[in-house]
Amino acid sequence: MHGGSVSSYAYNNWGAVLFSVSLFILFALGFLKPAEKVEWRALGVFFSFLVVLFTEMYGFPLTIFILTSLLGKRYPALNPFSHPSGHLLLVFLGLSQSRMAMVVLHLFTNTLILSGLYLLFAGWRLIYYAGEGELVKEGIYSRIRHPQYLGILLIASGFLIQWPSLTTLFMWPILILAYYKLAMREERELEKQFGKEFLEYREKVPAFIPGLILKPRKRD
Repeated sequence: MHGGSVSSYAYNNWGAVLFSVSLFILFALGFLKPAEKVEWRALGVFFSFLVVLFTEMYGFPLTIFILTSLLGKRYPALNPFSHPSGHLLLVFLGLSQSRMAMVVLHLFTNTLILSGLYLLFAGWRLIYYAGEGELVKEGIYSRIRHPQYLGILLIASGFLIQWPSLTTLFMWPILILAYYKLAMREERELEKQFGKEFLEYREKVPAFIPGLILKPRKRD
């Protein structure tokens, strides 16, 4: 709903928090298969992002409490603690009561999230069926070198736009940095393992964004 009494409070649904966090964590664990500490560390950042995201979405709206305390009557939502008012992007654009704006927001962000889930699956499938000691270069890997990590970032970006908060805004760049560093670390290992084959592959295929190939910095 978009209205309701000012006293209505659409949070404290900790069952939804637990279910949502568990669902995405199990999905990520199933398709990323972390083995080394650095992989678990990056995945831990993603898990933390999910926990604070769904906590603010269904459990305790810390960001809304802070913003309403700071802005008082200037806060742009009549009922800030109704669930539609948690879409802070629409609230501050003055569109929280627009059904069309809500539909467009969900179409865009859900497309990002579903695309991320697909990349996790597509990347896992090719790696799973690859031969031992084989450099995977076909399918989605012919377009980008790190589809699964891009998938994680698309999921996080979709949720960040759909349900922004101070905590997720803080964690989002940390998540990007964690997976960028992990990707570059893996590429150094692939270069050692496959040598010229990987270097030629890296010259032709971008890391994350199709069509954008950045030359790696030379190491001393």
